[in-house]
Amino acid sequence: MLINKTAVKTAMKKKNISTQTELAERLRMNKSQLSQMLSEGFSPIKTNVLKLMKELDISYKEIIIEETGDGMPTFSNAFIVAEPTEQLDLFETNTINRFDYRLDEYEDVRNTVPQHTYTLVETFAGAGGLSLGLEQAGLDSIADIELDHQACETLRHNRPTWNVMEEDINEIARLGIRNHKQFNFDGELDVLSGGYPCQSFSYAGLRHGLDDTRGTLFYPYSQLLNQLQPKVFIAENVKGLVNHDNGRTLETMIQVFEEAGYHVVWNILNAWNYSVAQKRERIVIIGIRNDLYQKQKKSFKFPKSHVYKPVLNDILRNVPKSLGATYPQSKVKILDLVPPGGCWVDLPDEIAKKYMGASYNSGGGRRGMARRLSWNEPSLTLTTSPAQKQTERCHPEKTRPFTIREYARIQSFPDSWQFVGSMGNQYKQIGNAVPVNLAKAIGQSVINYLNQF
Repeated sequence: MLINKTAVKTAMKKKNISTQTELAERLRMNKSQLSQMLSEGFSPIKTNVLKLMKELDISYKEIIIEETGDGMPTFSNAFIVAEPTEQLDLFETNTINRFDYRLDEYEDVRNTVPQHTYTLVETFAGAGGLSLGLEQAGLDSIADIELDHQACETLRHNRPTWNVMEEDINEIARLGIRNHKQFNFDGELDVLSGGYPCQSFSYAGLRHGLDDTRGTLFYPYSQLLNQLQPKVFIAENVKGLVNHDNGRTLETMIQVFEEAGYHVVWNILNAWNYSVAQKRERIVIIGIRNDLYQKQKKSFKFPKSHVYKPVLNDILRNVPKSLGATYPQSKVKILDLVPPGGCWVDLPDEIAKKYMGASYNSGGGRRGMARRLSWNEPSLTLTTSPAQKQTERCHPEKTRPFTIREYARIQSFPDSWQFVGSMGNQYKQIGNAVPVNLAKAIGQSVINYLNQF
């Protein structure tokens, strides 16, 4: 069974679609995917073909070439009127526009006090930044799911009473979390949270949905959402998710959340606005179970920005001593020439050219190279390694990277929160974490909403 390319070209002309690139855009796939669909060796999957038929308003019989017993194709010679289920207008689609779900409404929630006991299941818990912040807001953790052993040891060291499930979330979801020997909670869950990685989906069907997300870590998160049916879910991710894969990734997530029975909103929050001395923007997605949404008396609002924005001078005084990375002497000599708040542009030209390499000739490269921070500014976004050339974060006064405890302060972890593992692993745990104070603000906004029920 093959696709009749002649019929496709004829239908494209009728629809005034001049190129395969334009057709691919309308089908919400890339050009290579469309080319593969139209290639001689492609055997069409029904859902993909229906998608193509819907876009071009042509029937199954018009578009399909069937092979005879001798392997020779036979053609449907006449255009046949499509059946009603196939006669779909090109512009009557149920596509999701992610920007329709952006919520720009805020409320001061800093004085929010829980009116009930609220339960939390945390996924991709890492070193506990999100869990700790939600705890400070007033949520009680009943399970923290994490695969990395050192991160789990960090959680156990700091919160011996937490139920840390050190296991692959895919296996937990596949077998059903309520069937897991470590999961003893059988009540109604209040909040499911987590920051699953941003990954591309493999679109194979007529419309985006849960099946498109298989093979990504979003898939088990969405499975747990279906299994637990919490009142509210929190999902956080990198800002780039908004436009990842031309928006298809986020829009697919929204569709999956809606199909699970949730009203969905999102926005970009900058940690610097929530008592964190760091410019770190994250997308925060909130889902409210439809039955609650339908009977709510007041709607959910994101946390209002705090009035004062801290800078490094506010948080990096009297920091406990700890391990810290160092620069090679050759790099020390270069960064010694950079003033607080400066970067490679402050270097002598010949030194800058040598240090920057090809980046210098391509327009100067990023301002993150040879970057020394200032006491009077917040940190730039911390990474999982404190001394990467493209994202330098040199101490304001001393020519060295930030230490472990300084890293933790910048992420708004309390000094009492200890990290387990090698120095490199500790940097990774801290760099990957959600800033605690940002998590607290998000938690307060969720509690502020749930308090009405």
